[in-house]
Amino acid sequence: METIDTDRLTLVPLLPEHAGEMAGVLSDPALHEFTGGSPLTALELRARYARLAAGPAGWRNWVLRLRAEDRLVGYVQATVEGRTAEVAWVVGTPWQGRGLAKEAAVALVGRLLDEVDTVIAHIHPEHAASQAVAAAAGLRPSGRMQDGEIRWELQNGS
Repeated sequence: METIDTDRLTLVPLLPEHAGEMAGVLSDPALHEFTGGSPLTALELRARYARLAAGPAGWRNWVLRLRAEDRLVGYVQATVEGRTAEVAWVVGTPWQGRGLAKEAAVALVGRLLDEVDTVIAHIHPEHAASQAVAAAAGLRPSGRMQDGEIRWELQNGS
């Protein structure tokens, strides 16, 4: 995996070494309002990131480095299976509302469309901010639900 640059961000391939800084970025319990769970410790994140970094080639994870502040502010991920990619994004609470998730998701989806036909995301029906990010990246609600979340889709070429 390679880095992806946007106007303000560098999407850096995830490494276990990112866990310490990311534990702070992801420490707000409010980040789990729609997805469940609770914040992980730096040690728990390190173990998780080691599994992700060693996982199959279809597991792709990047941390978001905000260049102006020279710090990590969130992550994006994609799971690629065949010609379909499922994507997700999280930006830490202090950096929300600046369009960073949108910027990262647009870059990620743009990169993925070079190799897949379909990009999907599953978003809680009450998570308006995440819906706006998905729409900005070109995804549209499909009308289908999975585990209480709406499936958003983008078909390459449509």
